[in-house]
Amino acid sequence: MRTPRCEQCDQHLGARHAANARYCSGRCRTAACRDRKRTNVDPIPDALTRRRQWVRHTANKVPLVAAPAGRRPRAASSTDPATWRSHQEATESTVGVGRGFVLSETDDLVCIDLDHAITDGTLLPWARQILDQLPPTYVEVSPSGTGLHIWGHGTVGRGRRIRRGDRCIELYDRERYVTITGRPWAGAPSVLGDLTEVLSTLA
Repeated sequence: MRTPRCEQCDQHLGARHAANARYCSGRCRTAACRDRKRTNVDPIPDALTRRRQWVRHTANKVPLVAAPAGRRPRAASSTDPATWRSHQEATESTVGVGRGFVLSETDDLVCIDLDHAITDGTLLPWARQILDQLPPTYVEVSPSGTGLHIWGHGTVGRGRRIRRGDRCIELYDRERYVTITGRPWAGAPSVLGDLTEVLSTLA
């Protein structure tokens, strides 16, 4: 079994660490946070950040309006643009535990959600086959640390969940919000590619 490593110092993570742990210690977590602030580079593609389709979310993935500090949290809706905010507002808001992006039929954006694609820091073969088909496009690790979200251009119509053996794949392009972590997978580029061909193989 391949042992995952700390993203900051590259030391092996032991049994005492959670399955989705990213750092070996609080010191490394703090150092990584300082490095991110110093570089101030947001890996999320402009095609997402320039759109006013952002929300916050709870630990249980309930979407919330990205409100300023001191405001009472209220629910957001993937079908009500009045509850969506800008990327900056969602980033600066402290409501909930993280950000999310709302997919809408007014754009041509799509997300392929690969559930349970990573085990002990290693990408499973079925997920590797899908990633090998991708054009250059943004892929990030899900909040759990065990899934991947593939972002790009394309259409799927009604959202779908595909189960084949040990794989679970979800396809969405409208009326759905997806969590955003800003944690690129394996140096994924900050661009969105055309996923039409890949989607046709998954349908």
